[in-house]
Amino acid sequence: MRPQRVATWGLIAYVAVLAAVALWPQPVDRPVAGLLRAALRWLHGRGIPGWVDYGFVESAANVLLFVPLGALVALIIGRGYWWVGAAAGLLISCAIELAQLLFLPGRYPTMADVLANTLGAVLGALLTLLVRRRRWAP
Repeated sequence: MRPQRVATWGLIAYVAVLAAVALWPQPVDRPVAGLLRAALRWLHGRGIPGWVDYGFVESAANVLLFVPLGALVALIIGRGYWWVGAAAGLLISCAIELAQLLFLPGRYPTMADVLANTLGAVLGALLTLLVRRRRWAP
């Protein structure tokens, strides 16, 4: 099977999971929020800096959640258009936050989420670009 076809199926599966996470009626981290806060307190007691807090973990998770989107879109589109993966991250993130604002009163849309998601897509697209350049270098 061609790599683009595999990436296309991967993107379809990824978008389905992303939609489930992003459009769930309540924040998906709600069931583990107390456990995460307890784990962070434990880590802080062992030297992890205080700035590694719940907000940091949530933002880092948003970044990581969108890395595959940028990477897969860049892989499908091709080397010269790696930036489309980053643009896809921005557009999809804006659509998710708007849907949360309009239709999901239990969710909290923020511009910080859009920025973190877009950063993740940019990183994924750049990672794909770097891997392809190394692979195709003479």
